[in-house]
Amino acid sequence: MSVVNNYDRTISKKTKAGVFIIESLDFEDEQGTKEGEILCSILQMSGIPVEYFYVRSYDEFAHFLEKFVESDFRFLHISCHGNSEGIKLTLEDISSDELGSLLEDKLKYRRLFLSACAAVNIGLAKQLFPKSGCNSLIGPNKKVKMKEIAIFWASFYHLMFKGNPRAMKKKDLIANLDALAKLYMIPVKYFKTSTRAPYFTEQMLTQTSAKPISTDFDS
Repeated sequence: MSVVNNYDRTISKKTKAGVFIIESLDFEDEQGTKEGEILCSILQMSGIPVEYFYVRSYDEFAHFLEKFVESDFRFLHISCHGNSEGIKLTLEDISSDELGSLLEDKLKYRRLFLSACAAVNIGLAKQLFPKSGCNSLIGPNKKVKMKEIAIFWASFYHLMFKGNPRAMKKKDLIANLDALAKLYMIPVKYFKTSTRAPYFTEQMLTQTSAKPISTDFDS
């Protein structure tokens, strides 16, 4: 598998407040409703800048990560299956280590929202932050229902852009994540950048979700 990297490329600090969605599901799920596709439609309806791309392979995924950088959008939203070891595309799996390498130098001044069961964890954070330069990593750290996580993300982006269409501030992130995680009973992790090794810290949220969640978005 080849990784496309342009290490001499200068990442612009002047990013745009918009959501760049990359989605990949297994063949069975492709026949049904897609979370990322629905989210794109809702964001368009809300007047939020958004781009949506569906991929199946590693190379397609790498290609659209490059397109994300070129777009200057500030928020990358990846929707796919996952587990504690990484994420799953239609045709291939990508480990946390590989994902960190794929995103190297691509998330400076940007945020990653990863909608993949159990993939947002310390293991991924260790691979991601030293390499990518991202401001934050946010997403579920346990199994979730597709229909519930779709509503969660739609509500989250709506509230964030309604409150401030130009930027996502830490206090607003915490307040909205707490409120929505409690409302929808979604277990969420929020890691943020740090200047000291390991170059990230976990932002503790007041919400908890001890109740087991049955899933139709399983890995």
